[in-house]
Amino acid sequence: MKNLKIIVLILILFLAGLFFLIQNEGKSDVVEKPIVGVTTFALYDITKHIAGDTIIVVNILPFGVDPHSFEPTPRLMTSIEKSALIFYSGAGLEPWIHGFTFKHKAVNISKYVKLRKLSNAEMQQDREAHHSSIDPHYWLDFDNMKRATEVITKELIVLQPQNKALYMKNKDKYIQMLSKLDAKYKKTLSICLKKSVVVSHNALGYVAKKYGFHVESLTGLSPEAEPSAKAIKRIFRDIHNKGIQTIFYENFVNDKMIKTIARDANITVDVFQPLGNITADEAKAKMTYEEIMRTNLKKLAKALMCK
Repeated sequence: MKNLKIIVLILILFLAGLFFLIQNEGKSDVVEKPIVGVTTFALYDITKHIAGDTIIVVNILPFGVDPHSFEPTPRLMTSIEKSALIFYSGAGLEPWIHGFTFKHKAVNISKYVKLRKLSNAEMQQDREAHHSSIDPHYWLDFDNMKRATEVITKELIVLQPQNKALYMKNKDKYIQMLSKLDAKYKKTLSICLKKSVVVSHNALGYVAKKYGFHVESLTGLSPEAEPSAKAIKRIFRDIHNKGIQTIFYENFVNDKMIKTIARDANITVDVFQPLGNITADEAKAKMTYEEIMRTNLKKLAKALMCK
């Protein structure tokens, strides 16, 4: 009887120890996953599609926050410091980065893409916002997204070489998706009755240049800038002269002025998603870059009256 009690006790201790090891093993797996920080939704989408669950992606810019006016909190700065790797957009989109020293490797993706220079008219329009001569919305160009995908994949392989085969496979799949999107945009926007769209601020420069239409912007590149009386008068003239039927604005800007213009001009108003960031609702719905860009295309095709 005594021996049986000893055996039972040993068995209980063994099972308890085994349970403890399994629990700790699971925890160590989570800890071992490197943290990668990203600053825009486009970079987040690429990184998640390439890496899957092999890393922890920290979105430095919280969903639902305007990227143009964002300032990181101390808590976010701690997350940045813990990141083994950072991908940031560059091209002046993240002014908070200036003066900040990254503890680990940080990659400025704008150095690897083709940036669009603003025209003289655009620079004149944007003068009050003190922007540079570069349009930072390069992720709306699918070729630039391909370049960003190549760079991100390369850096992830350096970080996690054991996952190279998976990352390369996911990269090829993602680039194929971008090629299909590009072909869809070219086909849809090739024959359109209208050649101009009106937007609250000009985030559409890359798309317009690539697919052959014009953008009439109320406030240039700055969504926070207050439109001047001259700009409002110009927009009304463009709407009338070019027969524009839709005016676009973004989720993160005050839509009061845009809706007033639309009402007075008797045209419709719609949201265009330039993907600097997504809304909390879009994040909850787990929207992807591909899904949002397809929605953007439908809205553009309708506004441009494409056949």
